Amino acid sequence: MLFNSLAYAVFLPIVFGLYWGLDALLGRGAAGTPAQSQRAVRAQNLLLVLASYLFYGWWDWRFLGLLWLSTAVDFLVGRALGVPGRPEPLRKRIMLISVVFNLGLLGTFKYFNFFADSLRAALHGLGVEAQLGTLDVILPVGISFYTFQSLGYIIDVHRRVIPPAASALDFAAFVSFFPQLVAGPISRADLLLGQFPRRRVFRTAVAADALRQILWGLTKKVLVADNLASTVEHVFRSGAALDGLTIWTGVGLFTMQLYCDFSGYSDMATGSARLLGFDLARNFDHPFFSRSLGEFWRRWHISFNSWMRDFVYVPLETATRRRFIGRRKARQQAGLPAPPGPPRWESAFNIVLVFTLSGLWHGAAWTYVSWGFINGVFLIASALRRPPMETGVVAFDRHLPTARELLAMARTNALIVFTLLFFRAPDLGTALSMLGRSITTPFDPAEAATHAALLWPLALALLPLVVDWLTRTREHGLAAVPRLPVAARWATYCAAWLAILVLGSMQSRDFVYFQF
Repeated sequence: MLFNSLAYAVFLPIVFGLYWGLDALLGRGAAGTPAQSQRAVRAQNLLLVLASYLFYGWWDWRFLGLLWLSTAVDFLVGRALGVPGRPEPLRKRIMLISVVFNLGLLGTFKYFNFFADSLRAALHGLGVEAQLGTLDVILPVGISFYTFQSLGYIIDVHRRVIPPAASALDFAAFVSFFPQLVAGPISRADLLLGQFPRRRVFRTAVAADALRQILWGLTKKVLVADNLASTVEHVFRSGAALDGLTIWTGVGLFTMQLYCDFSGYSDMATGSARLLGFDLARNFDHPFFSRSLGEFWRRWHISFNSWMRDFVYVPLETATRRRFIGRRKARQQAGLPAPPGPPRWESAFNIVLVFTLSGLWHGAAWTYVSWGFINGVFLIASALRRPPMETGVVAFDRHLPTARELLAMARTNALIVFTLLFFRAPDLGTALSMLGRSITTPFDPAEAATHAALLWPLALALLPLVVDWLTRTREHGLAAVPRLPVAARWATYCAAWLAILVLGSMQSRDFVYFQF
């Protein structure tokens, strides 16, 4: 079920009405006893689980079995990890059950054919013909997201960061929560899971702002992203015959399409969750105003990048430091001078590895792997000066950035746009041919009509950037609307809906990240 579909426009109000109706009926409002409140919470959680399964099964009911199996395995593993007195080696082996299961699930459905085809091609290049079987399966939507979310829960329980879920119902609601089930944010258990046992209180102001956030997400998706999609498709389909100006304009438009599509989804997901009294992790924080690549990756797809930082990058760096300490002790015992610190190339290798794995997570294709690898290489220079995955984002407190900040933003975004050529291209050959064409033919006067046709998409792509800058200290693009006079406020809402209905794409395109 798509957020930008008529089905969801019917589904969400029905769930909203039933959900808060259960609270009023069973919880008795503010006058309810603790027992009545808990009964209402359990009924609401059951409704959320059933609604989430309907939401997911709307796409293909057959893959509900995978979701159920993932939920059952990780709930039982989590409970086993929480048994008091178990030795750490045993707890580690129990955790590995979940790791192997979840990664095996991803490997089977997402990567088996990719690795089989890659191995066949490599053997063919060596003159060896091998008959390697492939699986005739389709990729279950959202599998990369809910497996990482569930796996993150298991790792946190193993690290004793959080206790295991006490209720199977609460855990099932956590894994399947429909606003973020198929494309994130990848919620951490310490933020989301703990909200299910507690009673949620309806607040009119929060619900009103949630509707504004959904409207802003829908505007970015339908008005901007879906309208840019046709131009982007044309550029990447005909890239080898276009000049450099058209190619790089098209890649820049894809950058904005991807941002508006995915951040639009995140806004609609967060707004839908807030309507039900839940808070989701923020997934985007005005990334195009970043002044370095490190800052960009702290602002873009925040939930995934923080997951990779905490569960992949930090363990790699910890292992690197432990190896260094062991080598230093060995040198000291041998009477040799000890090095001052771990070799920088080891941290650089960890960065490239993490980003390469990030590329592979996005899709089973060498274009995604190349995109991740190039991003890792680009990040090394700044990473050697300071930790690349550090938390915290610097916010602008002036009306306009300085010339130096603008130059830094332009440099950062130019590097990001360059990498997205590989991300969007259908294959590496097309990406390299487009890159070569942009160098050999940077500008072709014969394509003047094509250049003129790009003006409208460019103007459309600037809209979210302008709104993002004006609202850079707020949660979403329409968060400041309540501060306007009543007439201006409703004029803004009407203008957004009119733009969606008149200028928006009516093709009801899938969200880009559904394929991951």
